[in-house]
Amino acid sequence: MKQLFLISQILLMGILLVFTNSCKKDVDNDNNDNNNDKNLSVLSTKVVTTITQTTGLSGGNITSDGGSTVTARGVCWSTGQTPTISNNKTMDGTGTGEFSSNLSGLSPGTTYYVRAYATNSNGTAYGSAKSFTTQQGGSGSSFTDSRDGTVYQTVTIGNQIWMAENLRYLPSVIGPDSGSFTVPYYYVYDYNGTNVTTAKASSNFSTYGVLYNWPAAMNGQSSSIANPSGIQGICPTGWHLPSDSEWTQLTDFLGTDAGGKLKALTLWFTPNTGATNETGFSALPGGYRYDDDTFLNSGSHGYWWSTSMHDAFRSLYRYILCNDSNVIGGNSYYNKEFGMSVRCIKN
Repeated sequence: MKQLFLISQILLMGILLVFTNSCKKDVDNDNNDNNNDKNLSVLSTKVVTTITQTTGLSGGNITSDGGSTVTARGVCWSTGQTPTISNNKTMDGTGTGEFSSNLSGLSPGTTYYVRAYATNSNGTAYGSAKSFTTQQGGSGSSFTDSRDGTVYQTVTIGNQIWMAENLRYLPSVIGPDSGSFTVPYYYVYDYNGTNVTTAKASSNFSTYGVLYNWPAAMNGQSSSIANPSGIQGICPTGWHLPSDSEWTQLTDFLGTDAGGKLKALTLWFTPNTGATNETGFSALPGGYRYDDDTFLNSGSHGYWWSTSMHDAFRSLYRYILCNDSNVIGGNSYYNKEFGMSVRCIKN
């Protein structure tokens, strides 16, 4: 009996040893399993950047190969919170060190989770999971304004196609000390002169575009509250100036934190609250021309006209702040002599 018991114990230990040695582990560094298995790689995941509707850029950094050569590395992703190499993945070489990974084939307006991975002869280890959301707009395209040859990027958000840049059409220019409720005036932030070529050479023109008083934005047409507005205004052929109801359609579609979903990730002052630019709209803090003959709030505020008039001297607009994730407006109106940015919608 003792011999049988001893033999059975030896057989059991042998089975367990074979099973243990034959299993390759998949380890998530965040769970600290890697601290208990020194034969797997140690690595981290890079935050996803350069996010579009269908692509993104990530990568990882492998600081230890675990004693065995890393034969495969890259990132893997899925809509689940713990993606593995059985999901979508890139293959980005071998060995330790930093690497970059291009994610493709993504769906617009979708939240994904990505992890870096590293495989050696002992199994696959993963970095921490990073989440990101692709831009909500449809695949962006571009068009050329036949008036001056300027090329604009566009973005689809819901059922609307918006310009993804502020309008830069500048038929003339004047300094901030000139304003009017009736005469069209065109401004470039911080430029005080009348030379169009010089104004166009400024960094504020190329970055933020032109500031228009309401008569310039409307280009001689009457107020509209309709959706669509039917007002071309200063916009290129085939495009129109949005009414207040069209702005409302945009913000209703986006829901909570609409301003953050519209704001560009750069150029805004800290804290740029809620900014994701997941729509690709790339709203910029272009400031405005105030009625005290000054330019104000570049970096902290972005203002955009609508076609909807409040009264003989004031019209409705929308604005976004660096320290707020909302689009503010609906009942907001300013003097028509203010200079604000313009975004156009495709007819």
